[in-house]
Amino acid sequence: MNNKALSETAQENNISREKTIIRTSVIGIIANVFLASFKAVIGLLTNSIAIVLDAVNNISDAGSSLITIVGTKLAGKEPDKKHPFGYGRIEYLSAMIISVIVMYAGITSFVESVKAIITPAAPEYNAVSLIIVAVAVVVKIVLGIYVKSVGKRVNSDSLVNSGEDATLDSIISASTLVAAVIFLLSGLSLEAWLGAIISLVIIKSGLEMLKDTISQILGERSDPDLAKSIKQTVTGFDGVQGAYDLVLNNYGPDVWNGSVHIEVPDTYSADRIDRLIREIQMAVYSKHQVILTAIGVYSINTKDDEAKAVEQKVREIVFSYEHVLQMHGFYLTKETNTIRFDVVISFDAPDRRDTYKRIIDGVQKEYPGYQLQIALDTDFSEE
Repeated sequence: MNNKALSETAQENNISREKTIIRTSVIGIIANVFLASFKAVIGLLTNSIAIVLDAVNNISDAGSSLITIVGTKLAGKEPDKKHPFGYGRIEYLSAMIISVIVMYAGITSFVESVKAIITPAAPEYNAVSLIIVAVAVVVKIVLGIYVKSVGKRVNSDSLVNSGEDATLDSIISASTLVAAVIFLLSGLSLEAWLGAIISLVIIKSGLEMLKDTISQILGERSDPDLAKSIKQTVTGFDGVQGAYDLVLNNYGPDVWNGSVHIEVPDTYSADRIDRLIREIQMAVYSKHQVILTAIGVYSINTKDDEAKAVEQKVREIVFSYEHVLQMHGFYLTKETNTIRFDVVISFDAPDRRDTYKRIIDGVQKEYPGYQLQIALDTDFSEE
């Protein structure tokens, strides 16, 4: 199975995921439209600003679900010449739009609540309206849990955000019930004050959603557990002495391409390395759904005991410096008196470049007759 076949398999998985997201979003739209209709009528009849704002929130939720559908359909477009890695990142943009909608709904609710505080109007509750609002609370709780759980299962931030928004709406609806009970028992109208407090909670939630989505768009480091498991799969093959320089590029939820370097004995033929690389690509996709588009090769000295002794000494020198995480890709070529290897220095180091230069100086001092080829490398999954 080559990269093309892996890409086709990945596309089939994406189609199944897309159907799940769209089906869940359609359920959300239908539920929110019905709830908004009922609440709008009840709010107008009872002169309740809280219930009217709740109805507006349901309409915004329906709009969020519609955005999720559009975003998912666009993200599922086939790769083309302009975007060879596909359109998966559009889902992050749709999640960002939903976050903005949540914030806007919170700001709007806060403004209207403040207006109601300044110029209060006595609500006129009745048993039927309160029963319908109570049912709406239950529906929104169930809907929120369902949408959020599906979102986590298919790794859709848009669905997770929509589910979170539905949960917040259920709190708003519940607050109107509390305000209604307080009003009926004491004649004290607190719904505008409760609306203002809950609006602030919604705004805060929207900001947190937006922050998380922007972080993903900027590009976060890969999941350390995923990186570790991929390296374990790669090093599980006979002859692979190490797996390094794993780079994972995210092109949408569950869409990962990557590259890695492997250490193999310098006695391996090109044919054997080619077969090994193809087997590794198939295994990594099968177990982790990650397409390795490139696998580089480091050779290991296996025919020269002196080279092994030099490597051991160089390792002692390199790891004597603080913040060094790895040394890999070591090879000594006697014909040209060349020592080459890569060194990984932690981002925690005050000055990575300075540490790198001191390592070069230390090794060169020990082996003055050798030409050094030392690369400053990065572990992109560093915790």
